[in-house]
Amino acid sequence: MIKFNSEDISAMEKFYRINVINSLAGYKALHLAGTANRQGVSNLCLVSSVFHLGANPPLIGMVMRPQRAHNDTLRNIQSTGHYTLNNVLPEWYMQAHQTSASYAAGESEFDLCGFERSYTDGFNAPFVAQSTIRIGLELQQAIDIEINGTTIVIGKIVYILADEDLIAPDGFVDPVKAQTMTVAGLDSYYLPQPVGRLAYAKPGVPSAELTV
Repeated sequence: MIKFNSEDISAMEKFYRINVINSLAGYKALHLAGTANRQGVSNLCLVSSVFHLGANPPLIGMVMRPQRAHNDTLRNIQSTGHYTLNNVLPEWYMQAHQTSASYAAGESEFDLCGFERSYTDGFNAPFVAQSTIRIGLELQQAIDIEINGTTIVIGKIVYILADEDLIAPDGFVDPVKAQTMTVAGLDSYYLPQPVGRLAYAKPGVPSAELTV
């Protein structure tokens, strides 16, 4: 068995430590975050730190890395209050990965990486036309984390765009049907495989398969 203590972790070679820590928690949700500045210049970046925060109101959180000169995403979100999250499909994962390159501020990854913009109802942030699940969000709160310079962005869901067959009668959004990819670490991409859905857990009631 491998055993690392805090001193071992601190002493790791930089890129080895990055790979260990980023992949340690396992699979993460994968999204393309779409934004635009007030002049309408679009931006697209790959994010793997999205998490459910609540259903009423419908909130999603996202961790943004420390701000740098060429990072337009957080700047655009704070400026306009709007952004989108779009799932990544297998046939587009290499282009999605390329959006994480350090392009200069003001350059649009939509154009540089081959993605098509899609808009709805005057919502100023662009959706990814190639995605099967698209979420439009309004910024509710941005929390700066002093310990490492990251920012937690909390958004309220104001649009959900998806094909009808991806949402079950009970409201469950099926990631397998949607072909939604996941990521482990910084660069290893996966497709989820279903194991089963279980009924709501209650004390004294054995877990049971859920059929919808």
